[in-house]
Amino acid sequence: MDHENERDQFEALGVMYEEMFLLPWRKHLESFSVFASLGDVAGKDVLDIGCGTGLYSRQLKQRGAARVVGYDVSTGMIEIARQAERVEPLGIEYTEQTGLIGEGAFDTALAVYVLPYAEDYQTLVSLCTLASRALRPGGRFVTLPVNPGFHGDRTYYQRYGLRLAEAEPRRDASRVTLELCFGDYDERITARYWSKETLEKALREAGFVSISWPVFQVSEEGVARHGKDFWLPYLNCPHAALISCTKA
Repeated sequence: MDHENERDQFEALGVMYEEMFLLPWRKHLESFSVFASLGDVAGKDVLDIGCGTGLYSRQLKQRGAARVVGYDVSTGMIEIARQAERVEPLGIEYTEQTGLIGEGAFDTALAVYVLPYAEDYQTLVSLCTLASRALRPGGRFVTLPVNPGFHGDRTYYQRYGLRLAEAEPRRDASRVTLELCFGDYDERITARYWSKETLEKALREAGFVSISWPVFQVSEEGVARHGKDFWLPYLNCPHAALISCTKA
């Protein structure tokens, strides 16, 4: 898949991405775990890499971040984010140009489901380097790749509104197919698998240290609403992974 096709697959999915954020696993597990890993963002300058329609960018600002910049290669996604900013101004900046990000300008960087779209190792390193260059020394980077140990049964995650399947034998840069299956939606997105060793190698090459893999957590509200048993299959074998690291 070339980069233009990769962009096209997202530009048609903006509305669906907004609705997907309301799914229990995204609302009560993913975002809850992401912000637990980020820590307190109040007063910090934050870069949201692969911001899409601005879902996390808005939450970051609402949680007190001093400055939030959302970056994405998809003009369609960025336009949806800018429209949301026009309707409810929060002071978030959105851009499709890496040149406008600035070096050493941020305390924190977030990249949710960005690394899975690196088609080769050099691109993987480039994405990690984008975060590293934007951060001040000691800055925190949190990112979500495909879990290197994701469950091989395509229907394992179906109760959460998604399916995940190997499109080819599992190895670095191999294709995986993410199927979003909730409501009236049944969309397929192609992503890439990267091993734990390769992900850590790329992060170190980009200048990151103290690499850790936090476990996912469920909010109290999520447990109260859906019960512990609903979450156990995902917690035992998530489809994504959390990585937290620090710029040296």
